[in-house]
Amino acid sequence: MQKVNVIGAGLSGCEAAWQLAKRGVQVDLYDMKPKKFSPAHTSKNYSELVCSNSLRSDDSTQNAVGLMHYEMREAGSLIMEAADATKVPAGGALAVDREGFSAYITEKISQNPLISVKSKEFSEMPKEDFGPTIIATGPLTSEKLVCSILEFIGDEYFNFYDAIAPVVFKESIDFSKAWYQSRYDKGDKYDYINCPMSKEQYYTFVKELLAAEKMLFHEFEKDAQYFDGCLPIEVMAERGEETLRFGPMKPVGLKNPHSDEPPYAVVQLRQDNKDDTLRNIVGFQTKLKHPEQLRIFKTIPGLGNAEFARLGGIHKNTFINSPVLLDNFLRLKKAPHIRFAGQITGCEGYIESACIGWLCGYFTACEAHGENPISPPKTTSFGAMLAHLQDETDNENYQPMNINFGLFPALGPQITANGKTRWLKGSERKIAYCERAKKDFSSWLSNIK
Repeated sequence: MQKVNVIGAGLSGCEAAWQLAKRGVQVDLYDMKPKKFSPAHTSKNYSELVCSNSLRSDDSTQNAVGLMHYEMREAGSLIMEAADATKVPAGGALAVDREGFSAYITEKISQNPLISVKSKEFSEMPKEDFGPTIIATGPLTSEKLVCSILEFIGDEYFNFYDAIAPVVFKESIDFSKAWYQSRYDKGDKYDYINCPMSKEQYYTFVKELLAAEKMLFHEFEKDAQYFDGCLPIEVMAERGEETLRFGPMKPVGLKNPHSDEPPYAVVQLRQDNKDDTLRNIVGFQTKLKHPEQLRIFKTIPGLGNAEFARLGGIHKNTFINSPVLLDNFLRLKKAPHIRFAGQITGCEGYIESACIGWLCGYFTACEAHGENPISPPKTTSFGAMLAHLQDETDNENYQPMNINFGLFPALGPQITANGKTRWLKGSERKIAYCERAKKDFSSWLSNIK
């Protein structure tokens, strides 16, 4: 049996390598760390979380992301195993101690006898004689490899830019102004720290964001597009002065114990590490210059004396036009010995990236064993995410996507007890999506095992 090469030891690459090894396939896992780091990476460990420490909602009863968590757990995902082992309080979300999370994965990968880890930066597309290869270099693929991929595939290549939220030392937060509370008191009250703003403070804050100095783009970056799910806070503010108050700074479900006046807007901070010494500012990814961040964010009530463990930043994300370039099993049509996995394919998000890594590992393992892989049903989160990477309805405007129920096949009208039909609405519809997915996923897992 030929060994498989996996390039990139992020969430997707590690998941792919793990699934291959579980199926008895030898893997050479390549990563340019620790010899070289991308502009956004600092740790020598694998699967380093660059942006938020949250894998988002863990509710598998009526949330598409939570449903993907469920399916990944059922499928024996290394990423979900690590997340469950290193989780920190975050209400209904699954958040992790970011250092513990990557250390857990690094140890598991390093100790697996079928996985050989090699430090190497690839500067060109692997040729066929290199063997079957999964490229999982993520949204921060090195410039040399990007150029080689672009030269090989042509013009079907796009890029966008992703911003990072600041992290504050919790002990520097002023609790005479801030308070603990989860929105609508869901989860533990200590999951979130809240900093309130009056009407005057809010509009002054928005005005300062709009006037602040931003990091400049290079000439080749000027046509960059942001992914809507991760817009910089100042870009959101540009969409209208009320945008933030109905977005990451919405005050609903929160009551300020320090005042009888309801907050006009609220800044929330979520736990960022296991020891709860760090808190990240929810939704405050930014491309403001560092001095401007310090000046403006310290005007937030409760953060006047805040000490920042990390300021916000910006980095380039790259992805290919998967519907044009890849086949149904994620192989590059022009070079079937190569598969692409993770965010470079146009899936967006930690768990979505790991899911595509899982599928790449499974597809490649089947190929190594001389078996025919079976695609997951489109009614599951696995199948819906895969279908997005294969959707050729609007190739010219192909964009990254998080998992959401809009990617699933419609439910259609339901038959009631008296024989009539009706359309499901709201949470009832989401519950039905999840129930259908779990049933179909269980059947698929039984078939592929």
